[in-house]
Amino acid sequence: MPEPRRFVYNLVDLLTNNSTMSAITAEAPAETSHQHHDDHQEVGFVKKYLWTYDHKMIALQYLWTALAFLFIGGALAMGVRWQLGFPGVPIPFIGNLLPSTVAVDGSIIPGGYNMLVTMHATVMVFFVVMPLLIGTFGNYLIPLQIGAGDMAFPLLNEVSYWLYVLSGFILLAAFFVPGGAPGTGWTGYAPLSSVAAYNGTPIGQSLWGVALFVNGLSSIAGATNYITTVVNMRAPGMSMFRMPLPVWSLFITAILLLTAVPVLSAAAAMLFADLNFGTSFFSPAGGGQPLLWQHLFWFFGHPEVYIMILPAMGLTSEILATFSRKPIFGYKAMVYAMIAIGFLGYIVWGHHMFVSGMNLTLSAAFSVSTMIIAVPSAIKTFNWMGTVWRGSIEFTTPMCFALAFVSMFVIGGLSGIFMASTPVDLFVHHTYFIVAHFHYVLFGGSIFSIYGAIYFWFPKMFGKMLNETLGKVHFFATLIFFNLTFFPMHNLGLGGMMRRIADPTVYDHLRQLQPLNVLCTIGAIGLGFSTFLFIWNVVISLRNGKKAPENPWLSNTLEWTIPSPPGHGNFPKTPTVYHGPYEYSVPGIEKDYLPQNEPAPDSARLESH
Repeated sequence: MPEPRRFVYNLVDLLTNNSTMSAITAEAPAETSHQHHDDHQEVGFVKKYLWTYDHKMIALQYLWTALAFLFIGGALAMGVRWQLGFPGVPIPFIGNLLPSTVAVDGSIIPGGYNMLVTMHATVMVFFVVMPLLIGTFGNYLIPLQIGAGDMAFPLLNEVSYWLYVLSGFILLAAFFVPGGAPGTGWTGYAPLSSVAAYNGTPIGQSLWGVALFVNGLSSIAGATNYITTVVNMRAPGMSMFRMPLPVWSLFITAILLLTAVPVLSAAAAMLFADLNFGTSFFSPAGGGQPLLWQHLFWFFGHPEVYIMILPAMGLTSEILATFSRKPIFGYKAMVYAMIAIGFLGYIVWGHHMFVSGMNLTLSAAFSVSTMIIAVPSAIKTFNWMGTVWRGSIEFTTPMCFALAFVSMFVIGGLSGIFMASTPVDLFVHHTYFIVAHFHYVLFGGSIFSIYGAIYFWFPKMFGKMLNETLGKVHFFATLIFFNLTFFPMHNLGLGGMMRRIADPTVYDHLRQLQPLNVLCTIGAIGLGFSTFLFIWNVVISLRNGKKAPENPWLSNTLEWTIPSPPGHGNFPKTPTVYHGPYEYSVPGIEKDYLPQNEPAPDSARLESH
């Protein structure tokens, strides 16, 4: 079929849910991709682990690299919390590792504290959460769940990963250049970030901008691959509305990446030019506009919030349906809610700028749009509740993390509604109330979902089961210490503790709040140690774990119909899809699940067709 015609048919299928047309357009590319992998031979270490075209191995490259960055970002967070809990007390080893951040006695200096805050947030957002959710699960699940043999562009896929690695090295190098890492916060607000003299040298800030630019290239390349793969490589019968929700969420996320990341990349390039070539995009002295940076950053930054949360929503939906043994409540409503979130994410960026002197009419418009975006999120929350309601729930470790994701996301979402009101936001915007909100949405949302997804798909990735008892201990430790760390921050913010204060004890009105800072720091230390439980579980399971059955969770999606881990090309024969992915406990069928590649008997009453 000619390419333009195939594209038009896929576009029509996307809009009309025409499954027959989908089967026609998906069949040829799926078969082609399988033929491409039939002749794979044994390859050496480099081609297998370092430079590979197999989407599954690239996903694992993202997984291990992002987990390494998780420890780096977590260590930076420990430095931040130590300083706030025990200001002036030296931190062991940090003077040797990051000399630019400490005084002679080993205590963190204010400028060093700002560096830790900036780099912690940058690492966690761009080098941990995004690569884990999008790089790891996007790469691993999209071809497997749509019945494809690989990604549309395998070479571009691997290039995307190495651009991500390169950007990470560039970012971390900022700690070791003259002047040290930037101390402008992860938002890099101008003119602080655009004036070379803010810490005597522009090198660290320049490296930060270059790292984000290169990281953006990686994201754009990956997003292009995901969109092309989903549109053109679905198996016969896999219409858009038969796709599992993780694929839908990653598809919408890829569209957000493709449209939002170039804005940040352009802003980073302009900042680099201001710092090194004498331009004045953001510097008032040369006629530049500092607020232009805020508009560019947050036009990317608010879709970025949903770039990090939409994949988590899709992964969580899969887990909740599987362990409730029920169909997703309102499958199409979930899809349309994710589409609405993606669209509305572009018209709310101004709520980050209520304190910038915005026109009141404009702030009212952003306030209303921010409240409206809560509606599709609420739809998803109620649909999750409807999914588990009266289900035959199995409280496995993945299910516990999925339920915790919903709970923490609701807490973060409720605090977000308060801040959608301009008068309230003017009061709390620069306080730790925002820090609490942000972490409940992104750490409580993304990380809990990531843990749940790793426990759920670990058997597929490695052919081994993670230890369930150790997994439960890890879950409860994470849940308890997470809330111990971040919930008191609501009180700190309402009590007047502003962000980016290195030593709260120097302020009279904050001294009475210091016990809460100590509590948060103790919680953060416990949260850090809980991560080692997870790593230990992974290590012992890889070495001595129980061999995973082909379908340990009795799930319906296509990845569970093939051996674990899958071989090259994924499917020995291109699968045919007969129905949706969430046909659990179907009346008329003896077993309580129905894989997508198995036709239902005439007596079955399916939720989807």
